[in-house]
Amino acid sequence: MNFPKDFTDRMHRLLKEEADSFLESLQKPNAYGLRINPLKFNNNLSTKTLPFTLAPVAWAKEGFYAVPEEHPGKHPLHEGGAYYIQEPSAMSVVSLLNPEPGDLVCDLCAAPGGKSTQIAGRLSGEGLLVSNEIFPTRAKILSQNIERFGVGNCVVCNEPPDKMAEHFPHFFHKIVVDAPCSGEGMFRKDENAIKEWSLEQVDVCRDRQQMILEYADQMLAPGGVMVYSTCTFSPEENEKMVAWFLSAHPDYLLEDWRIILPTDCGLEGGRPEFTDTKSPEIKKALRLWPHKLKGEGHFAARFQKRTASLSAISCPAKKTETLTSKPESTSRKKSKKRKATLSPKQVASKTTNRQTDLSGYLDFTKNFLTTPSADCYSVIKQLNGNNIFQYFGEELYLIPEQMISLKGIKIMRAGLHLGTHKKNRFEPAHALAMALSPKDCTQYTDCNYETAVRYLHGETIPCSTDFHSWTLVCYQGISLGWGKAQNGILKNHYPKGLRLF
Repeated sequence: MNFPKDFTDRMHRLLKEEADSFLESLQKPNAYGLRINPLKFNNNLSTKTLPFTLAPVAWAKEGFYAVPEEHPGKHPLHEGGAYYIQEPSAMSVVSLLNPEPGDLVCDLCAAPGGKSTQIAGRLSGEGLLVSNEIFPTRAKILSQNIERFGVGNCVVCNEPPDKMAEHFPHFFHKIVVDAPCSGEGMFRKDENAIKEWSLEQVDVCRDRQQMILEYADQMLAPGGVMVYSTCTFSPEENEKMVAWFLSAHPDYLLEDWRIILPTDCGLEGGRPEFTDTKSPEIKKALRLWPHKLKGEGHFAARFQKRTASLSAISCPAKKTETLTSKPESTSRKKSKKRKATLSPKQVASKTTNRQTDLSGYLDFTKNFLTTPSADCYSVIKQLNGNNIFQYFGEELYLIPEQMISLKGIKIMRAGLHLGTHKKNRFEPAHALAMALSPKDCTQYTDCNYETAVRYLHGETIPCSTDFHSWTLVCYQGISLGWGKAQNGILKNHYPKGLRLF
């Protein structure tokens, strides 16, 4: 593998006697890992029962090293959202952010969804996650990964940072800015990153990163926390960016990563003394080097905004205006426009007005969903909580309670897609199936491996002759999608666009 001369010359200047060891590490196979989904792990599934060779990643409690030759990305459990394939070093960013249930969190540069899905797992269905991606194609992939993970309290946006800052002024408790960068940490994983690299590109990325951080500051509430991260080695995009931000924003403190991550997490080992950034403050940032640990290159810095504690942050008033663009739907047919915003009281009253008709949805929940125990995670708690039910066309969504106005921003996913109103019937969405587990449903079938693969192919599969209508299809307790039972056969309702096997 040949690296650009400008890159190797710079790394020799920075790392001095460590440079040869560093460059040699980039010639070795890249690290490979997976991160489990806490929203889907239950008593029926644990890491001990996963059919892969796993070793824990010390800096991420959900993370494990895996063996790529075992192809965990081509397994039914992956399609069910039981885990996310992710480079181990990248898992450190959300660990440093440390989101907790109830937080209002923004992932400002979120595609393809690795950090968003990790945040969602830490929130455990409580609070709000707003995941944004400026490029529509990448935003669609982000939305699909949020759906696969069964996340019920996430809104996916497709906006530039300035539009997000305008819509969410001083709103979030925590923000992660995994900034677009020159991608040097991905050199041994992606040869295109080498071809596209140049010193000029580093300068372009630096200017873009400054712009994004300015807008992120406008979105963070007083007392809030922001983590800035890159997957590059360039000081211009890392230590110098931190120094610039602290200078431009004296209302921020740089927190030492060691107060958040455990001291035995394997990240100690020293750091080069960069001649331009010898400030003691800069040393509080986190550097992950591929010649010092089993992972790719990564950088992260945790900032806290002064002037108030998180407990003093109040959420803006709830608004329920409709969207300017229709969110994604798993429905394969275009629907007539029909908009309605519904409160939980309207749900309870079973209003029959066509504009606010939830009778089909209510009948579905009565016949096919259960009330789970209070001591375990279940999306049913969100369905029965204070969230807002809203139609977009014929599509019914559950909008997270803490979400402010949807008006004026482009939305890919307005929360949890519940289903489609079709004449006098309700058809549950694939997204709802992915958010449920066997304990949430009155009818489910837990397939063996061969049957699960057949289902993911789009084939009909057998079920109990006692079943009728909607049935949750699972593998090892992990939901895969819906089937419709009749006479011991499940008609396949797995979306055609997801049939990968």
